[in-house]
Amino acid sequence: MKTIGFVGGMSWESSLEYYRIINEKVKEELGGFHSAKCLMYSVDFEEIEKLQRQGKWDEATDLMIDAAQRVEKGGADFVVFCTNTMHKLAEHVQNSINIPLLHIGDVTAKKIKERGLKKVGLLGTRFTMEEDFYRIRLQEKHGLEVIIPDEGERQTIHSILYSELCMGEIKEISKEIFQKIIENLVAKGAEGVILGCTEIPLLVKQEDYEIPLFDTTTIHARAAVEYALE
Repeated sequence: MKTIGFVGGMSWESSLEYYRIINEKVKEELGGFHSAKCLMYSVDFEEIEKLQRQGKWDEATDLMIDAAQRVEKGGADFVVFCTNTMHKLAEHVQNSINIPLLHIGDVTAKKIKERGLKKVGLLGTRFTMEEDFYRIRLQEKHGLEVIIPDEGERQTIHSILYSELCMGEIKEISKEIFQKIIENLVAKGAEGVILGCTEIPLLVKQEDYEIPLFDTTTIHARAAVEYALE
């Protein structure tokens, strides 16, 4: 079993889910008393969020490189960022370490294509929805058509993520807002929807929808175990 190196804390609520899911997956695969060989370096999200808000991505890159190098030095065989948004920096980080970085977009795209879908909606922070690092990767590397909510909806999603879900708050009214936004994506032709922020699955559940939802937290965590057990 390879040792998984997690970079977490963005936020710690979703990092907690990563730890739970990977160990459930290891037990599912190996049985008995097996659990995952892993280590985590958890950043202070206050520092990261401030740099995101101020657009200081070079400084954020330095922090993520430092975190990835720490788990590499700790003995990790590969790195997993417990976040979608910070994959904006994935290429720079990968070039600064000597072990693989398991990209959340790639493993999510694989699951989408396994379902035979071509056109998907994308929910996440405004960075994930609006910038090229995620959408363009899905389109150019994996041949998927990606649609995003309208500008006002994107701002609402971003606000709910940072003011509520990253703070551990789950509100019924916000759940209803997400339901309406997903309905609008379906009306635009979405065959499935990517929950492209690791906090969204804390609020949005597959059992509430007929359309396939792609929970990136679960997909990424389980893919990490599959990679570790190859």
